[in-house]
Amino acid sequence: MEAPSTVTDLADLYRDLHRHPELSFQETRTAGIVAEQLRAAGCDTTEGVGGTGVVGVLQNGSGPVALLRADMDALPVLEDTGLDYASTVRGLDPDGDEVPVAHACGHDMHVSCLLGAVAELTASRETWSGTLLVVFQPAEEVLGGARAMLDDGLYERFDRPDVVLGQHVAPLPAGMLALQSGPVFAGSDTVRVTLHGAGGHSSRPETTIDPVVMAAATVIRLQTIVARELAGTDTAVLSVGTMRAGSKENIIPDRAELGMSVRTYDAAVRERVLAAIERIARAEAAASGATTEPEVRVTHSSPPLVNDAAAVEHMRPALAAVAPVVEPGPVTASEDVGLLASAAQAPCVYWLLGGADPAAFAGATTRAELMARVAAQPSNHSPLYAPVVEPTLSTGIAALVAGARHWLPVGR
Repeated sequence: MEAPSTVTDLADLYRDLHRHPELSFQETRTAGIVAEQLRAAGCDTTEGVGGTGVVGVLQNGSGPVALLRADMDALPVLEDTGLDYASTVRGLDPDGDEVPVAHACGHDMHVSCLLGAVAELTASRETWSGTLLVVFQPAEEVLGGARAMLDDGLYERFDRPDVVLGQHVAPLPAGMLALQSGPVFAGSDTVRVTLHGAGGHSSRPETTIDPVVMAAATVIRLQTIVARELAGTDTAVLSVGTMRAGSKENIIPDRAELGMSVRTYDAAVRERVLAAIERIARAEAAASGATTEPEVRVTHSSPPLVNDAAAVEHMRPALAAVAPVVEPGPVTASEDVGLLASAAQAPCVYWLLGGADPAAFAGATTRAELMARVAAQPSNHSPLYAPVVEPTLSTGIAALVAGARHWLPVGR
């Protein structure tokens, strides 16, 4: 298969990826397409890095090494966009449960933009000099893919980059970029709490220790951590996303499980929140008369994503030449691309790519009006989330190309 030569070809590729999403560490079809396209573009291509990751290297004379990264995985979400290329895929999650799968976070757009940038940079080698290291990363949604690629010898097998660049589509108007220095994405911890009770017949609750009631009380009490234990100047988000217990209406189960996400920017705040989760789980178990201590485990962690201030200001004019650039403020979502930068001891520059229909922002002239319209759009991870194909795709390609050329100038 030839590398896409036009935006129309890339739009078709994007729609194909959107129809065929794959969960974290299961991105085999996507990785195969990526590898095929990179080889067609002339990249030295390696598959299976960190599981399903793909790395492409394009050497073009002397100069620095710029890493451009895109993530590939999708989410266990039932798509409800109504698009003619909407996903109907189902897959198995890590627990072996069948779930719907959709690209509800735009990683299919990230892949398409980076493939488009590679094609353009390959066709215009006279405009840059150095080494382009393109990383198509698995499993960003579980914040495990960057670490898996590093553990698989990413920087031992390939050149260590001088800068790490990337972008994430967001419900800003398509044709706009957002960039700022400092902490831009929060650190993330995924916490699983297992509460142990004593099961029995629903008609005789007095013979049981009901973990469902215990779990419900725990969920309510957890909401007081941010509201009552942190200062107003601290930032944290704690959301309980899963609550599993029982198999039948007339059986009180013997355990319940809570899954939650914690987002923080500050290490001390993070430790305070995690300690409070464990304290509350143990206290609610004791209050219910549980004879077995609850289990509290942090299953996934990723540090905050910090954009290098000097690198951001150095690069801002290059992005501003592509599209209007705004400062979004810190985002409480999380990203593991920062691990690729910290492991290389290289600056990170990561920006947001607008993907919402520009018509929805007509008449918004101030930043406050803009952000109010953003809040009204379907957000990433929503069943309704899907970026408009254009001008999102063209802007994303142009931004990555501008970034690469900026860090890989001719005659440096």
